[in-house]
Amino acid sequence: MSNDFLNVFLNEMKTNVNGFIAVAVTEIESGLSFGNLTVDPGFDPELAAAYNLEVVKAKLNAVKALNLNQDIEDILITLSNQIHIIDISPNKKFMIYLAADASKANLGMTRAILRKHKLDLEKNLA
Repeated sequence: MSNDFLNVFLNEMKTNVNGFIAVAVTEIESGLSFGNLTVDPGFDPELAAAYNLEVVKAKLNAVKALNLNQDIEDILITLSNQIHIIDISPNKKFMIYLAADASKANLGMTRAILRKHKLDLEKNLA
């Protein structure tokens, strides 16, 4: 995988997501961090992604146990001042964790930006 591609992706998130705080790309099975970026020195995106990985694993297990035969596209966590979106790749190999300021972010646009880049990211992380 090209580090250049990943760096372009991380910086596109920073540039294009209103209220951007942080983004991290993490392998679901191993928890390996492919990369992360933040504009807030007090916010550790790798640590946040590690904790949210447990949420993803639990939800994937629940979907399987309930025989829902559906894919999780994303998980939204709304805090008082932030939104956190966990976007799962179609092949369920990695997740994108994104945090943004709730007063500045546009949820629909943010999801569209993630969707736009997810397939290219999946190809480059294979």
